[in-house]
Amino acid sequence: MPKTYTYTDAGVNREQRHESKKALDMLHATYKFSRFGPVMHLPYSNIFQLNEDYWLDLTIEGVGTKVLLAQLADRYDSIGVDAVAMAVNDVIRSGAAPLAISDNIHAQASNPKLVRQWLAGITDGATQSESPVVSGEIGDVAEIINGIKDGAGFDMIVAAIGQVQKEKIITGCGIKAGDVIIGLPSSGLHSNGITLARKILLKQWGGKYRLGEVPEGLGREIVAEMLEPTKIYVKPFLQLTEKIKVKAAVHITGDAYTKFNNLTAYSQGIGFQFDNFKPQPIFGLIQQTAKDLGYVISDEEMFTTFNMGWGFGIIVTKEDQDDTLDALENAGAEPEQIGKVVDEPKIVVHYEGKKLTLA
Repeated sequence: MPKTYTYTDAGVNREQRHESKKALDMLHATYKFSRFGPVMHLPYSNIFQLNEDYWLDLTIEGVGTKVLLAQLADRYDSIGVDAVAMAVNDVIRSGAAPLAISDNIHAQASNPKLVRQWLAGITDGATQSESPVVSGEIGDVAEIINGIKDGAGFDMIVAAIGQVQKEKIITGCGIKAGDVIIGLPSSGLHSNGITLARKILLKQWGGKYRLGEVPEGLGREIVAEMLEPTKIYVKPFLQLTEKIKVKAAVHITGDAYTKFNNLTAYSQGIGFQFDNFKPQPIFGLIQQTAKDLGYVISDEEMFTTFNMGWGFGIIVTKEDQDDTLDALENAGAEPEQIGKVVDEPKIVVHYEGKKLTLA
């Protein structure tokens, strides 16, 4: 009988991560040092007061083991887009517009050729999000960072700070059954679940395919597909918030669709039902390749690890649905309704004739 393969089997223990995050409560004691007002808890971040009218949202993010794919392919000019995207897509969840970006790169060696490529990607991402990169740091830490290619090891972190007016803060409160969930398409894997994907797909880590192979149905080399940069949603989403009251915004990253469960602490007695998915071929390839290797990756595991084609979720009232879709389309996005809020406290996905309960 095939062995079930999960994110934990790949090396990312989801339960342990959740347990570790409980330690974040220790930081609450520092909130008293906020100089201009309280720290506000939101479903996916905390924001702090700048003055009577404005609040700031500060987020820091990385790209995880996607840096290993860049090293494997010897292609470094797009990974910076991922790093920026992970940060700015998080900042806008509160309704905040990014004000500035800062990067931190730990390198095995600050090779000038690699540095230029790393910064080219960061510049691209900053341009897409219309955010200045005002500071940064590159540290040579060879004894800490070991890559898969000599001299090319690195880790990349980006911080973003955004500003939101008090009356435009997206709190996650007031969500009700009947509200709709609008999805913005992803560009593929983005920067989440990479550890699982690479260990199934690439021979470098015990998977099936060589670096330059083009699996059936993919249309390009597998490593190019896996390195496709994370989509940045800043401009279309902020244009939407100028016209529509958004109840909640979810960056569909780690833990994927179970992230919507965070909203239940702010709006009681709700659940979520999803029924519209058009995942890119890479997701089906992961499941099929697992079978070829003698494993089974369940549909539930896919929807708790990967974005499955939607990178950002927006919750609005049913009455605002059409105007929301129109506003996002006019902003150059490709929105679709992907689900709705229900009065049963569960997260349910309808996919390929199956009903999957995630939480």
